[in-house]
Amino acid sequence: MTPSPTEARWPDRRFADLLRSRHPIVLAPMAGAGGVALAAGAIEGGAVGSLPCGMLAADDVREQVLQVRTRADGPINLNFFCHLMPAATDDGPWRALLAPFHERFGVAAGPEAGPLRCPFGPDLCEAVEAARPELVSFHFGLPEQALLDRVRSSGAKVLATAATVAEARWLAERGVDAIVAQGWEAGGHSGRFLGGRPDEQMGLFALLPQIADAVDLPVIAAGGIADGRGIAAALILGAAAVQIGTAYLHCPESLILESHRSALRSEAGEHSVFTNLFSGGLARGLWTPPMEALGPERAEAPPYPLATAALMPLAAEAAKRGEAGFRPMWAGQSARIGGRPRSARELTEGLARDALARIAGKD
Repeated sequence: MTPSPTEARWPDRRFADLLRSRHPIVLAPMAGAGGVALAAGAIEGGAVGSLPCGMLAADDVREQVLQVRTRADGPINLNFFCHLMPAATDDGPWRALLAPFHERFGVAAGPEAGPLRCPFGPDLCEAVEAARPELVSFHFGLPEQALLDRVRSSGAKVLATAATVAEARWLAERGVDAIVAQGWEAGGHSGRFLGGRPDEQMGLFALLPQIADAVDLPVIAAGGIADGRGIAAALILGAAAVQIGTAYLHCPESLILESHRSALRSEAGEHSVFTNLFSGGLARGLWTPPMEALGPERAEAPPYPLATAALMPLAAEAAKRGEAGFRPMWAGQSARIGGRPRSARELTEGLARDALARIAGKD
């Protein structure tokens, strides 16, 4: 593929060979916030458009890919979770902790309330084979080898998230095509899957060069990157591309509530924290009323992703009353950077233009 004049100015050509996008930018897959419109807009701007598929049925995956294809011409990344579903868990302590909230809103917790995040399995693999995306990315490790082989046979390149250097080595040994280095700053769920102390996770600019040195693969930097300065810095530190999420939440195409959008632009956007209240897994987001009342982390929360069920009726009832506190407001630590509302296409083009100017020493 012959690079365009714009592409030729990027210092690392590996992203174009792998991602097939005009710019080394990947829209982060953000369940509950990203969808067809956001992915299509990012693609139109020259980035990779990602669809979060961990909470979708196989038919929905196929339909969303088709919709993006009709709106934009460029690479699509489908993102899936690879967590192990925990064994049956007594969530009585969790429900007891939430009982005052259920009483206040007049709702029952319900045994099967709300969607659970499902791990990648045969049905979703069939959707990949039918949709034939350019890229498939995995969070929380990799699927079983037979499914991974089928994904590769579909023609998709495989990306996976590493939150530690050890995880990057593990992924490289299993033949992924590129690694997403996720720093502590990133919004949403931490992709850690090999265990260890969560408070040992590195910030991106400590993690990134170490992963780049440890593996002979393109590395995609993720966490706290929200403008051209961050992109240029990541490329200097060894990244072949960047993955950006929170900056895209400001776009009108994102699916977040207006209360979430307003919080990102306010001083609240400077105070993200890790919490396990919304899913049972650690994820970075802005403060919400349940976090204020209970603290950001509780031992009573059942393991990921089982904590969600008891919260969903509360979120639905609160929304009817104009309150959004029982829905998470995921955000990274750079939430307020570049918070001017722009379309996904305009944001992508602006990010690339700013980064190129800084790389060329013009800013």
